[in-house]
Amino acid sequence: MLRRVLTAAACLSLVAGCSLGGGESAPAAGERVVTLVTHDSFTARQETLDAFKASSGITIKQVASGDAGALTNKLVLTKANPIGDVAFGVDSTFASRALTEGVFAEYASPEATKGAQRYQVDGGDKLHAVDVGDVCLNVDIAGLAAKGVPEPTSYADLIDPKYRDMLVVEDPATSSPGLAFLLGTIGEYGATGWSDYWTKLKANGVKVVSGWEEAYNQDFSGSAGKGPRPIVVSYASSPSAEIGEDGNPRTKAVLDTCYRQVEYAGVLAGAKNPEDAEKVLDFLLSEQFQADVPEQMYVYPSREGVTLPEAWTKAAPLPTSPQTLPADQVSANREQWVSQWRTLVVG
Repeated sequence: MLRRVLTAAACLSLVAGCSLGGGESAPAAGERVVTLVTHDSFTARQETLDAFKASSGITIKQVASGDAGALTNKLVLTKANPIGDVAFGVDSTFASRALTEGVFAEYASPEATKGAQRYQVDGGDKLHAVDVGDVCLNVDIAGLAAKGVPEPTSYADLIDPKYRDMLVVEDPATSSPGLAFLLGTIGEYGATGWSDYWTKLKANGVKVVSGWEEAYNQDFSGSAGKGPRPIVVSYASSPSAEIGEDGNPRTKAVLDTCYRQVEYAGVLAGAKNPEDAEKVLDFLLSEQFQADVPEQMYVYPSREGVTLPEAWTKAAPLPTSPQTLPADQVSANREQWVSQWRTLVVG
């Protein structure tokens, strides 16, 4: 999310066995190793991982497998011979596909009753919510003030001519937040009205880029990149990283434009080490791991009662009424919607 690029340095401080192309060391004889397959943005504090190993005797080996879509595709393609024991990072836009394909095994974690059950998929126990991230418009407060225009408060504001050439979005074909924003507009305007909305956005000068890094760090004026556009598709949590010297956030999330993404973990069907895999899943839902989630991955923990960092309390409250669409509806229509969007917006 804000946004977690896995580098060699990050890998070295991450999980035992993490590799970025340099090969992996073989586990010691008798060592209990659980392979955790993740998207590229997973990270965790070494101290937390060390404490889990000390208490459980289990070493977690992470295998990064692209973004949420690429991860899901890989899990489906390898389901007959799974590449790990546990997977984390299949999100709510791809969950129905993973479940339909039989990627995950049934396991009801006792830790799920502490909050993860709020985001349960299809009433089953194959996927457990680890974190929640809401994709929303973010605005550069000072940048808009300098242009003499008010902060937008809704999707509809963006097609007003006074916001011409101010918005940058990510391509939903190549970007998870881009897809979430598209789904948010479909939730707002319906299956027959969203295309007209995007036609008007295009006429009002929306800029489309391939991914979040480019949009936020290059085109958005509220980030370190100091780009020319004061409105960007990012996350409700992003303003927590934009606190100024005066203690106030320089940016703001437009909470009436949020679409909820939930990231899940589950034990893989056919896992070589299912019993220890269940313990790792319990760990991902535990109070100890969940307390690290906001500052490590810039998302909200799924567990209830976890104290958020002070900056989040001030700058990144969890949206109360985000857009959502049923997972089966997204699964059935995602490719068609993205194809239609590309025809409308990219041409």
